[in-house]
Amino acid sequence: MSLAISQRGQAMPASPFRKLAPFAEAAKQQGKKVYHLNIGQPDIATPPSLFEAVRQADIRVLAYSHGAGTDSYRQKLAAYYHRAGIEVSTEEILVTTAGSEAILFALLTCLNPGDEVIIPEPFYGTYTAFAIAAGVNIVTVTATIDNGFALPPLAAFEQVITPRTKAILLCNPSNPTGHVYTRRELEDLLGLCQRHGLYLLSDEAYREYCYDGARSISALNLPGGEEHVVVMDTISKRYSACGARVGSLVTRNKTVYLAAFHFAQMRISPPGLGMLLGEAAVDLPESYFDENRAEYQARRDLTVARLQAMPGVQCPVPGGAFYVMAHLPVDDAERFGEWLLTDFTYENQTLMLSPANGFYQTPDLGRQQVRIAYVLNLNDLAAALTCLEHALLAYPDRTLAPQAVAATAEALA
Repeated sequence: MSLAISQRGQAMPASPFRKLAPFAEAAKQQGKKVYHLNIGQPDIATPPSLFEAVRQADIRVLAYSHGAGTDSYRQKLAAYYHRAGIEVSTEEILVTTAGSEAILFALLTCLNPGDEVIIPEPFYGTYTAFAIAAGVNIVTVTATIDNGFALPPLAAFEQVITPRTKAILLCNPSNPTGHVYTRRELEDLLGLCQRHGLYLLSDEAYREYCYDGARSISALNLPGGEEHVVVMDTISKRYSACGARVGSLVTRNKTVYLAAFHFAQMRISPPGLGMLLGEAAVDLPESYFDENRAEYQARRDLTVARLQAMPGVQCPVPGGAFYVMAHLPVDDAERFGEWLLTDFTYENQTLMLSPANGFYQTPDLGRQQVRIAYVLNLNDLAAALTCLEHALLAYPDRTLAPQAVAATAEALA
């Protein structure tokens, strides 16, 4: 007699940006070079001063810290938020094991099993896993590629609010779309939360990376949001330190904070060495972000220009983060992504993408879309996009008109 796993275990989806990983590994074993545009793992070096801070630490015993994080790191974080124009105290900052734990703690704290959280789709695919773990149901309103994935009309949110609705969750700047929500969009959402007694959960992992002069507005800076707003944050993308696994949950709602702290006590403490690394990160000059922002904007500009020049590809210009969503002229983006790794090569190179169906909850949406992470240096990024350009012409189930294929092939010859 075989033992059954839990319903949660059965419902837990594969990662939308790692699901094609076995095919990528097989391609590498065949000697192909695979460009990874599937996951937000920057190739920008982690600042050496972060590692040096850990090396120089005078530690005899790596002990548990306070469940909310060390006082020294929370003071550093309060200073970081102050420089970002966000005024919070150390008593409003809970250090977490990466942004992932902050998201889970927010759902566990603000919603009961069976409650509903509204999320604009497409959304960060791992939200689905956190919701399953917390026993929470995701309800979606759909943003569209035609207007750059701007916030859907408030009426769309109103239509799906039920007695079970307890929160609205968004990522700003957005993973996967790169949309940067305007102050008006955020104020409208907060007004909706105020009218219906909902929490506004704001994932702000990409705060520093907005382009063309845009700036991200933190939900913590919305007037009247004190009881409603819970921010989830992380150093992973900010400092190219994804492996440090240090994040934070920030809220001025004392009841929410205390409950989240009790969940934090369950895992004893966040990573000790990671917090030392995080302290050093806060000491980096603002020029660190200026340089990285310029690099990411150059990568975005290259990616968008190349994609928009490919026949049949639709690609809005993202305002932040380091992702772009694109509609491709293929029958099925997941099948195309697998084919790229199993059947295609251009000069013994290929690329790995994230099929966008994993960022939607509504069935069949995103079937011809992909998320591309422009996290590679400009040379590798250009080579990967050249592979994509050739692949779209060679893919057997492409939807391009024959004359467009012939014209593009002639231009590439």
